[in-house]
Amino acid sequence: MTRLIRVAVLAAVATGVLSACVSAPTGPTIAIMPREGKPFEVFQQEDQVCREFAANAVKDTSNAALKEGATSAAIGAALGAAAGAVIQGGSSQNIGTGAGVGLLGGAAMGAMNSAGKQNQAQTQYNIAYQQCMYSKGNQVPSYPAPVSGSGYRQ
Repeated sequence: MTRLIRVAVLAAVATGVLSACVSAPTGPTIAIMPREGKPFEVFQQEDQVCREFAANAVKDTSNAALKEGATSAAIGAALGAAAGAVIQGGSSQNIGTGAGVGLLGGAAMGAMNSAGKQNQAQTQYNIAYQQCMYSKGNQVPSYPAPVSGSGYRQ
């Protein structure tokens, strides 16, 4: 029975480590330039406002990525323990081995799924950031700078 406890502790530690590997976007991965004539201090203020806007836009997606790894590892450990019990008639050694194998498989699947969600969050963050910075008259690659004097101006 002590082996089963050790496997459960190992599963909890591995789940915590996996969760620590996944992170929310910390900033844009695209370059935005101030429009000609804009003071750099104004550009920096707009950058901070738009980073906050983008972070709020992806909050739910980032949280989903963090939960994905932990959930998959826990489910994998439980399924592995059940399979170990069924295969060898319920001996604690086989339950522990099954839980360990399930934990590794679940952790690997969780890491892959979580990475996909993390990439999706970064893409959404970049789009929200670009939209915000463009609306403030800054230069976004592949888009012409907004014409100043027409429309809303800050």
